[in-house]
Amino acid sequence: IEHYQGPVISAKVAREMVVYIRRNNTDRQQTIYLDYQTHFNPAIHKVQDFIISNPDKNPALAELASICHLSVRNLTRLFKQATGHTIIEFKRAVKLELARTLLNNPEYTVEKLASLCGYQSARHLRRIWKSETGEALKSHIY
Repeated sequence: IEHYQGPVISAKVAREMVVYIRRNNTDRQQTIYLDYQTHFNPAIHKVQDFIISNPDKNPALAELASICHLSVRNLTRLFKQATGHTIIEFKRAVKLELARTLLNNPEYTVEKLASLCGYQSARHLRRIWKSETGEALKSHIY
C-alpha cells in the first residue's frame, strides 16, 4: 500500500486493520483463538469457528465434516496439515482456554465450569486440567 499510496495512507490502513484484544497482565500473550488460525484454508476456519463458538458441545467428526462439506478422513487430514494438531487436541485446548477465562469468576463452581466447557463432570475437567497443565485445578480457583 505504501508503494502505491504513500506512507500516510499506509499508516491509516494499518491503524484501521489492527485488532485489539483486551487482556489483563496475567493472561498469556498467545491465545488458542489466534494461534492455530494462521493458515489459509477456509474449510478448516469454519470448523475452528464452530468449535470456538460452541465449546459446550461435543460434535462428532461427521458433524464437523458436514459443516465444511468434506469427508471425515479429508477433514482430519487437512486439519492436522493446517494447524499441526488433531481436532481432538484443538477442542481440548479451546475448552481449557475457556476454563482458564471462567476461573476468574468467583461465582462459578467447578461443576458449572465443567458444564460451560462441555465436560461431562467436574471430575472430568479436573482430570483433563491436571493432565494438560500438570497442576491441580483447585490451585487456580479464587
